[in-house]
Amino acid sequence: MSDVLKISLRSQLKVWNSVCFALFLRELRSQFDDKLGLTWGFVEPFIFIFGMSYARTFMGGDDVHGIPVFMFMLIGMVGVQTFLQAFPKVANAFSKNKPLYAFRQVQPIAGLLVSGFVEYTIKVIVVLLSVVTVYLLEIPVKIHDPLLLLILFHLLWIMTLSMSCLLGIAASYVQEIKKVVALFTRPLFFISCIFFSLQDIPKEYWHWLTWNPLVHFIELARYACYESYGDAGVSISYVIEFTVAVFFFAIACYHLTWKGLLSR
Repeated sequence: MSDVLKISLRSQLKVWNSVCFALFLRELRSQFDDKLGLTWGFVEPFIFIFGMSYARTFMGGDDVHGIPVFMFMLIGMVGVQTFLQAFPKVANAFSKNKPLYAFRQVQPIAGLLVSGFVEYTIKVIVVLLSVVTVYLLEIPVKIHDPLLLLILFHLLWIMTLSMSCLLGIAASYVQEIKKVVALFTRPLFFISCIFFSLQDIPKEYWHWLTWNPLVHFIELARYACYESYGDAGVSISYVIEFTVAVFFFAIACYHLTWKGLLSR
């Protein structure tokens, strides 16, 4: 009986791998079908992040609470762009792959994970391009806690994937919700401590910003690079608790609705 189960599990995994690989190729073709192709997917976000960081540096000031202005902006831009760019794209995976649900082997979660993997890969390459650029510009960089930095990046990605799953499920039932969510996510670019530090704001007003998990991600990432920056007002516990809560809520919602997604 155990041998039969092993063979069945092996065959199911083989089918799953084939489905995910096919969806991966489809995702690449749908996102990078112009002349510049895959290269533009990496270069475009990098140019935006680099341009905004350089513009902030050009405006004046040598450092922000012990961090070079360019690095201060770069860390903030990478953090917020990781969420804001991937969030709507990954959420579209459910509706984009809807025609494929006619095939029994294709499940909605496969499209979501593949889309998330593609966006994750793009962001990793963008980060590597940023590191190379910083090195070539000879900007002083310190990594106080590389483990914390890696943990924050992957927690941010788990949170993004989970929230994309929730948005994708909701949009499958009410398509207009994407417009409402887009309206509320746009201000995150300005209230996530990208252009300013939480320490620049009086403590009595911190609670107006610290509900936003991106503030914790970005400020902790700056602290992970430069210990002198400090971690006042932010907490790794809040980051972990928020991410875990959203993750399990997304799993629960998908478990309850995945059959409905096939017929929406």
